[in-house]
Amino acid sequence: MVATSSTMLPLGTLAPKFSLPNVTDNSTINLENYSQSKAFVIAFVCNHCPFVIHLRDRFSSMGNEALENGVAVFAISSNDVENYPQDSPEKMATEARDAGYRFPYLYDETQEVAKAYKAACTPDFFVFDSSLHLAYRGQFDDSRPNNGKAVTGIDLQTAIDAVLRDEPAPEEQIPSLGCNIKWKVGQEPDYFG
Repeated sequence: MVATSSTMLPLGTLAPKFSLPNVTDNSTINLENYSQSKAFVIAFVCNHCPFVIHLRDRFSSMGNEALENGVAVFAISSNDVENYPQDSPEKMATEARDAGYRFPYLYDETQEVAKAYKAACTPDFFVFDSSLHLAYRGQFDDSRPNNGKAVTGIDLQTAIDAVLRDEPAPEEQIPSLGCNIKWKVGQEPDYFG
């Protein structure tokens, strides 16, 4: 299992807008429709990545709890479904149901949203404040498949809590680590060089 790290988009970056299909109810989700949110969590995930599977249950419960606290939470899959059919929208809908996501699971078919966020891996986490400025990007926690550490989500939760208190997220932010986003042939972004 080869791991890829987050690109660590500069803090303060304004969240790129998006309009993506939500596989759970066939609606279209526009980021700008959530302007009253207290914070925003955007997670690039997929169905089959062992790093995502490892933290899926805790991410689901944290995301659902964040919703209750006025946070807009979005999971986004940007993988190439032609070569990775296990990440198809139909299977994403099943995954969202099985994982208990009460937040949208969005399909980024063109991969343009992943590129706009400079997402690199699954999972890749971003927390934005109420004005949509990036406050945190990095790991869920320091647990990885087979490293024996408990899945707590402490890094992401600490960042969310800080933003909700109108405080800065912790200065030390460790890149997320996971499977690379499965780019379509010839569509690999240039931000890895």
